[in-house]
Amino acid sequence: MELVLSILVGVLVAAAIYLMLARDLMRFLFGLILISNAANLAIFTSGRLTTGAPPLITPGSDFPAEGAANALPQALVLTAIVIGFGLFAFALTLTLKAYKRLGTLDTSEMRVAEPRDDA
Repeated sequence: MELVLSILVGVLVAAAIYLMLARDLMRFLFGLILISNAANLAIFTSGRLTTGAPPLITPGSDFPAEGAANALPQALVLTAIVIGFGLFAFALTLTLKAYKRLGTLDTSEMRVAEPRDDA
């Protein structure tokens, strides 16, 4: 199962990079979300995907039973999902404000602070 998820992470990263190289700001945001999900899936996969014992420590031992899933990557991924959603909401709001102010989502036309070459 880890091999399938590793291939899926590679496909997600490739699609995210393709989207992030576009000049359209919305495609960039969708690429950002895809690469965030790929990173979360990679971290989650590193914690071992098992259907065996839960990662609980029995009374009298110092570590979980053999074959138990690692709970730390699961906690990290849950935190990263919340932070990623907040980042997406903030970036989407900025994109909406930029579209209302500039009238375009093409990044090559968003040159408010740069001087124009009229000569």
